Amino acid sequence: MHYKNNMPARQVFTGISHGTLGELFQGPHEESGELNIAIISLPLKSYSWVHFSVGPGARQDDGIGARSKTRKAIELYLQHHSRTLPPGYWNFSSQLLQGKGMSSSTADIVAAIRCLDSHFSLEPQVGLMTDILRQIERSDSVFLDHYALYLSGKQKVVEDYQYSPSLYACFIDEGEVVDTEKTHDKLIAHYDRNFEAYARVLTLVRRGFKSSDASMICEGSTRSAILSQGILPKKNFEAVLESQQALQADGVVVAHTGSVLGYLFINKPSAVDIGRVSAFFFGLGKQCSFVKVGLS
Repeated sequence: MHYKNNMPARQVFTGISHGTLGELFQGPHEESGELNIAIISLPLKSYSWVHFSVGPGARQDDGIGARSKTRKAIELYLQHHSRTLPPGYWNFSSQLLQGKGMSSSTADIVAAIRCLDSHFSLEPQVGLMTDILRQIERSDSVFLDHYALYLSGKQKVVEDYQYSPSLYACFIDEGEVVDTEKTHDKLIAHYDRNFEAYARVLTLVRRGFKSSDASMICEGSTRSAILSQGILPKKNFEAVLESQQALQADGVVVAHTGSVLGYLFINKPSAVDIGRVSAFFFGLGKQCSFVKVGLS
């Protein structure tokens, strides 16, 4: 017996954005006499999806709910292009944890803008993306397809990197939720006090990207993480740092304004190696996750 589906097909448009597993570097960058928060994000192949389904009888904000930042981004986009949306339903789905330093809110905004580009058949505009983000929140560069040194408040690329290392990470979430917007003044004060130390770390990471040296980048990530302990410390950081060599990790990575903490590996660890790292984290009372990170 055959059943006929009489439901009308909906026109659906979708945008997607990857998140991050913290940062390889977060620290100060001076520009025109002003200290800015600069980051080199570590891309994570986990994603946020935003769907818009055209449907009669719906309001344009159906499905947005409490996502005030995404709502603002949609409003700014429509104002810029002098467009209006038809009635329809928004739907959000994400693999990224909120408030953990995985760029969940930025990924939602970027995915929503890409969804709107799809709906209106418009080419993506990086300049518009950064302008919209600048009016909403301090964020990272998840909309780029390459690594970059990025000013998270000004939404400005300082330096692009051609080298695109793929790494592996074993990480945990320590559990706290961090409000990124409330950390700005504390971070700037900490960066001002430790400017020279951060400058040396940034020089190391930049050299790593320019010479295609993944070990140098991992070392810079570790040093950046150590400096971050002076302002937003991770509870298990000292244990992780002390065990790095024994577990044969190439570096340590943290979400500098989040609760993510883990190890970086240049080469894919074996199942036995992952088991040893997992046992270490379980001994700290945490189940770790193992992921491939990077853009390739």
